[in-house]
Amino acid sequence: MPQVPQTLDASAVRAWCGLALEALGRAREEIDAINVYPVADGDTGTNLYLTVESAAAAVEAVFAAHAAVSVTGGTSGQPVIEPPTLADAVRAMAHGALIGARGNSGTILAQLLRGMAQVLAADTGAAGTDGEGLRLALRHASEAARQAVAHPVEGTVLTVASAAADAAAGADGDCALVARAAYEGARAALAATPGQLAVLERAGVVDAGGRGLVAVLAALVETFTGRAPARAAVPVLASHAREMAADADVTALECADGTGVGTGTDADEAESGPAFEVIYLLEAQDAAVARLRERLDALGDSLVVVGGDGLWNVHVHVDDAGAAVEAGVEAGRPHRIRITHFGPADAHTTGSTTRPARERAQRAVVAVVPGEGLAHLYAEAGATTVLARPGEPPASGELVEAVRRAHALEVVLLPNDAELRHTAAAAAEQARTEGVRVALIPTRSAVQGIAALAVHEPERRFDEDVVAMTSAAGATRYAEVEVAERQSWTMAGICQAGDVLGLIEGDVAVIGSDVTATAEAVLNRMLAAGGEMVTLVLGDEAPATIAPHLEAKVRESYLAVDTVVYRGGRQGALLLIGVE
Repeated sequence: MPQVPQTLDASAVRAWCGLALEALGRAREEIDAINVYPVADGDTGTNLYLTVESAAAAVEAVFAAHAAVSVTGGTSGQPVIEPPTLADAVRAMAHGALIGARGNSGTILAQLLRGMAQVLAADTGAAGTDGEGLRLALRHASEAARQAVAHPVEGTVLTVASAAADAAAGADGDCALVARAAYEGARAALAATPGQLAVLERAGVVDAGGRGLVAVLAALVETFTGRAPARAAVPVLASHAREMAADADVTALECADGTGVGTGTDADEAESGPAFEVIYLLEAQDAAVARLRERLDALGDSLVVVGGDGLWNVHVHVDDAGAAVEAGVEAGRPHRIRITHFGPADAHTTGSTTRPARERAQRAVVAVVPGEGLAHLYAEAGATTVLARPGEPPASGELVEAVRRAHALEVVLLPNDAELRHTAAAAAEQARTEGVRVALIPTRSAVQGIAALAVHEPERRFDEDVVAMTSAAGATRYAEVEVAERQSWTMAGICQAGDVLGLIEGDVAVIGSDVTATAEAVLNRMLAAGGEMVTLVLGDEAPATIAPHLEAKVRESYLAVDTVVYRGGRQGALLLIGVE
């Protein structure tokens, strides 16, 4: 048997996240198929998977950062890597889950992980914790999750989480014994959920969100024992399973986030409900969030607000989606806004329904974009977009979800970032297993994606369209202007924190002190090799005069070159430049 951790330390957190992701990956379709409350949209398994994928990626980033920073020590003088602390790992896990949370169940799971992190990170220098620490963490997680839900209902993931904490409290032993007790308590509570929630009993299923939590706790057991617990069958009526599996095939390709946790005050209220699901990340202070909860609670139902320390994940079902977003604007700064319209068979249904299959489009484009401004631009051109905020690259599951949302037989995928090539390749492979023909064009910048999208013609044969888009992207040289965060060696010499960097094709070519002057130098180098079109994408923090200045310089020095300017919003770089 492989060596397993005896305490919950950073390595154990890393292993748990990986095993939980694998477990949810295996159970995703099964969980999607039993999702009936409060919205039977068949996405709970997918949402939980995406939430944990984001948490796992954040933990991996912490380990990678520590591996990149070493200190000299020991008698040999070799670099010694300082491992992350438990606090480092659990904080990363909680933050990753928060920013990547999907649907009601994913949002609740993010709060459960955050509740655990608050206990486990209390001793910032601790290398790990024992069974007692794990028991306290599970209890606090359960309480934090209930507090995040506006109107908790029994028979949901909240019930399963409470049962896990209760069972763990009665376990006297190490982390392995506590984890197994929590798992067994959760599994027993899950089996009882149909008797607590009428909609589950009528459908003949257990709660989907609770089922996902049981899978996550099973992964915790495997972390400390090296063996996964024996997997129990999920109670599902045979007739209902067939109906839900067929329904999930359709809904997996639609733009509706799933839920597996009820937040209404009565199960029968789920017969009908609001038309929209609204989700966004919110930068706001605690007092403003308290007022936001009251306003959103009056607007709709299924309200869950999780997070803290200035960053929150807001989830609500409403009829007036604009009012829900406006409430967020009044409270702080909302971003990653996602609005989903529930179809007639989605809206808070309590039984199996017949959903007419929406016909797939022949072809679609899915693109990763770095800012809200470009997201609007790409969407106007017909693309399905995935927003990548600075320091928050999308995971492969998020790209797969976008491919499903595009609902097409053929999809052209534009990652628009060299660092996302492998992530996009994994997403394309997964989408192909689901019957979608996917072509990945390795665009390395959003300006290359703009060039590819400009020549996209859905009426052409797929291969011809892909060749034309690939050619257009490849003929576009790209650059960006940004501010250095730290001192470092570059191709152009040593830069200091605060210097303005001009990167051409990913390499630093110009180091300067003025944004406009640096951008002009970069543009001159690019146009020295020729060009017919210059594309400028301005970030929010770019100087207001930079675009007029560069346009004027192009007109003066390059008579045959046209310039087009777009507003990219909060995109990380001050300026993106493309030359075709």
